[in-house]
Amino acid sequence: MADLLALAPHRSTTAALLAGAARERGMDVTVLPRDGAPVRPPAGTRAYYYGGPLFAASAVGRLGAALLGTALLEPADDWLDALPYAFTGRHVRCVPLSEARRAQGPLFVKPPTDKSFPAAVHADGSALPAPSGTEDDPLVQVSEVVTWVKEFRLHLLDGEIRTGSQYATFGRLDVAPLAGHADEPAVRAFARRLAEAYADTLPSGVVLDVGLMRGAGDAGDGRWAVVEANMAWFSNVYAADPARALDVVLRSAGPGTAVRVRDSRFRRM
Repeated sequence: MADLLALAPHRSTTAALLAGAARERGMDVTVLPRDGAPVRPPAGTRAYYYGGPLFAASAVGRLGAALLGTALLEPADDWLDALPYAFTGRHVRCVPLSEARRAQGPLFVKPPTDKSFPAAVHADGSALPAPSGTEDDPLVQVSEVVTWVKEFRLHLLDGEIRTGSQYATFGRLDVAPLAGHADEPAVRAFARRLAEAYADTLPSGVVLDVGLMRGAGDAGDGRWAVVEANMAWFSNVYAADPARALDVVLRSAGPGTAVRVRDSRFRRM
């Protein structure tokens, strides 16, 4: 039985790295056509996906039979605001966009999982985009403004760090492998505490961003906290090991028939 990694047509360094790792393990790789032309892999092919959610949604119903069975796993929109303060280090809430537009600031606002508008700090909610229709009032994540000293991306498989990378310092791109990093022990210890308590609230294949945070009441270097959780099938690997990251991507966006019972509630509809 053949395995196929199907990539969205948008080109990226991460897609190229994952494609190389897939080919090294004997997988076929294809770039899905923008025009929706059918993809017909050989019968019995197990199809996996990497790319954006908007393209994935538009492709449903137009792809070959194997790709129609691909299940995309994602964290719940309200996952972060359901965590206790001990892990977030700040007050986070998920509210309708229309409500966020009336909020007083300063505040940090972002879409919970997709990238429908840029995550940013706002003086108040009035600068946020208006809902696109009378019945379209998506949830957005609102939190108090904090400073992220360092941020790390962790690819988790069954609650364990498969690979990881630093990706920012003080909000600016600053990439370095997690392996051998001076903060690796602290990052792993924090992720382990989180997984021990809340691994069952995330898909078994997921990306977790954590960081060293300074809030209004924090002294010294600050505290370790969760930045957010993301879909592994739509996340930059930065300086992480592509082959190990691919393990997580394949779990997060693979054949629907292989989805574990514990992951069924995380399937993107």
